[in-house]
Amino acid sequence: MKKVGRVFGYIVLAIGAFLSLFPFYFMFVSGTNTNAQILSVPPKLTIGTELAKNFAILSGKIDLLQSTWNTLFISVVYTVLALLLFSAAGYALAKFEFKGKKIIYGFVMGSMMIPSLVMYVPLFEMMIKLNLTDSYWAVILPLLANAFGIFLMRQNMLAFPTALMEAGRIDGVGEIGILFKIVLPNIKPALGALVIYMFTSMWNNFMWPLIILGSEDKYTLPIALAMLDGNPTNKNYAVILLATAVATLPILIIFLIFQKQFVAGVMGGAVKE
Repeated sequence: MKKVGRVFGYIVLAIGAFLSLFPFYFMFVSGTNTNAQILSVPPKLTIGTELAKNFAILSGKIDLLQSTWNTLFISVVYTVLALLLFSAAGYALAKFEFKGKKIIYGFVMGSMMIPSLVMYVPLFEMMIKLNLTDSYWAVILPLLANAFGIFLMRQNMLAFPTALMEAGRIDGVGEIGILFKIVLPNIKPALGALVIYMFTSMWNNFMWPLIILGSEDKYTLPIALAMLDGNPTNKNYAVILLATAVATLPILIIFLIFQKQFVAGVMGGAVKE
């Protein structure tokens, strides 16, 4: 019976994996076929020969390289700054005792319940006053106030042995050195999870860049892809799916690189105080 149950479990997992991966396969394959082949019944599910043509059409409609560079630059800079900021905040909230600590943490957690949409107007006014509209920093800086990143790092640092930090202090290591030389190297799973979450959220961000960016040469990929929608009765789905595949590929690469750290980091974030 155990073998039967194991075989049944493998079959269920295989079906689940197929249902999860097939949309990605169809998206990548469709980018190499014609619009007629995609809309045929049944659609063509093998790699075609129209990749170069579809890519030429895509490049003619949007500046793919520039929008990809914009998105990559914004996402990488945002992720690096988020790692530094959230690690420091999580470290302070997890390992230091100071007056008002619980109140500050309560405000951080309470901010997660505020819909992002209600923040767009005050953020836009703030960017105008700072003269940062239509710039990369206008996209990056407001989104660094992310409560989930602080929560994730704090929860992982709660499980870090305080004795190792005390040993570092005895050896004369400062608090910044303890954070970067002792704590962070030992919570790489949490950092991997944070990298995936922050990079993905910024890469896919559409609404805020659409509001704050006014120049086409600064548009990110989600905004550029929205321009491909075109006539609802005459859409070129091959080009749209090719563009979607281009936008999805970096996220898949990041996830494949950090997937083990992501799972371990999320599990570490479940540690109770």
